[in-house]
Amino acid sequence: MTLTIAIHGAAGRMGKRLVALGSQDAELKITGAVENENHPAIGQDAGLLAGIESLGVSISSQWPDDCQAAIDFSVPAGCEAALRYCAAAGIPLVVATTGLSESQMQLVHMSAASIPVCWAPNMSLAVNLTMKLAQRAAAALKSVPQGVDVEILERHHRFKEDSPSGTALKFGSLIAEELGITKHQHGREGLCGARQRNEIGYHAIRTGDDPGQHTIVFGMLGETIELRVAASNRDCYAQGALAAAKFLSGKPAGLYNMFDVLGLT
Repeated sequence: MTLTIAIHGAAGRMGKRLVALGSQDAELKITGAVENENHPAIGQDAGLLAGIESLGVSISSQWPDDCQAAIDFSVPAGCEAALRYCAAAGIPLVVATTGLSESQMQLVHMSAASIPVCWAPNMSLAVNLTMKLAQRAAAALKSVPQGVDVEILERHHRFKEDSPSGTALKFGSLIAEELGITKHQHGREGLCGARQRNEIGYHAIRTGDDPGQHTIVFGMLGETIELRVAASNRDCYAQGALAAAKFLSGKPAGLYNMFDVLGLT
């Protein structure tokens, strides 16, 4: 059975990859390509805009009547609009947009009371597997007598608007929960003294067109562990989001994540 989906943010970098890859998936049919009403791509064929053949689906500010699931890969304000629409229409939604405010995150939880929502800061299989590895490493290192220092380095393209990345923050929250760490330090400058023990440090790099790299450093006295995961293009994120849309089909209302989708729970 073919699942009909709508892509919200379809004219963006990720949206175009979702259109291109989703149109090649025999289990999916793209019936909607939604954008802000003022977007310059309104009216263009979503397939041609994505660099493939015409799909006969135009970029529009209107949601289609026949979509069974939706993927939001837009901006925080757009994500908020998608959440409100999908909750009202009863459409399962994959939320892949990062940089949400506290109120927008609360809206995700509220929407999940009426529809199935898959919400994750990163849709990549490799990233989510690395998150599990980092979680396991933190649990194992909790008993190190001299303690362990955790630093998270992330590198993204120059156009990324939020910092640090939602993925870096998720790595940090998973590790902090295992180690009982309460302080999250974003960068360091000046004569800041010796490193505090009860903190995780975050360092954001923005350069070129890098689609995303994360390095998790567990530093101890005498030895170091590093976990590194890197994307060479954006397709891994799009494929993960498409898999999440399939996963939500037939699921009851609730909040899901990529660990659920990938069976990593």
